[in-house]
Amino acid sequence: MTNTTGTTVAFDELLLAARELSLAGRWETALRLLDATTCDTAGDRARLALAAAEVALQSDWFGGTDLTARRAELAEKESPGADWDLAFVRLRHDYLGLLRGGGNFRLGPEGKDPGALAGIRRAAHDLREDGPDGVRCGWASMYLGLIADNLFAERTAAPAHYEAALRAGEAGGDDLLVREALRHLGDHDHDGGDHDRALERWGRATALGARAGMVPGVLSQQMLLAVLARDIGDEAGATVLAREIARWAEAIGAEHVHAQAVGFLAGADPTAPPPESGS
Repeated sequence: MTNTTGTTVAFDELLLAARELSLAGRWETALRLLDATTCDTAGDRARLALAAAEVALQSDWFGGTDLTARRAELAEKESPGADWDLAFVRLRHDYLGLLRGGGNFRLGPEGKDPGALAGIRRAAHDLREDGPDGVRCGWASMYLGLIADNLFAERTAAPAHYEAALRAGEAGGDDLLVREALRHLGDHDHDGGDHDRALERWGRATALGARAGMVPGVLSQQMLLAVLARDIGDEAGATVLAREIARWAEAIGAEHVHAQAVGFLAGADPTAPPPESGS
């Protein structure tokens, strides 16, 4: 495998570098690196296109871009047919589309197509059943929880999926899956009034994100710590932290996190759950 300058590098190392750039919020740089790479085999070209689709998804999620659909189509051309990892990219992209319909984050099922909601839940279930290893099954469980929580407003159904994801992440050594599960389990602790347990889980999630170099994710996790500071009456501390989160997020182009921090400073609660389904 060579890049356009003719320098030979190990393909796995190049993919790892692109992934770490993406986690750090350097999505454009990661995509330029991948786009400048040529591969000799169909298998490597498929992996390259999948990596670009995953970077695009991170950019869409944190940076507010709209890159994933095209990148997923290119990945499908390189690897036609059933591919678990590409199907998981499509699932997350569909989830984001339902959550961010019209450009604004909208929790709960109100105003969403019931057929699309049923379809995304079915797709996540199929991915969990077909996962080629425990970690990937755990990621599908994670999204079953997110779909229940944030699209269907079924708050009581979600934690069991997060617990399954947590077990899979810990067993498989996937820090980012563990982080994601802890983040959302802590949200349920917080809503239940167990602030000590929420702090424990959110603090650990923040550290795991930092260890993985996930800059926008660490900022979003610190946003939750600002919520806890406000909850215990430390408004001054909450405000200072939120201002820094807003400053950092704006600087790296993490639009969603920036909007959360600005809203928090205006008095909004970014952890407020959607109305219960059927209420």
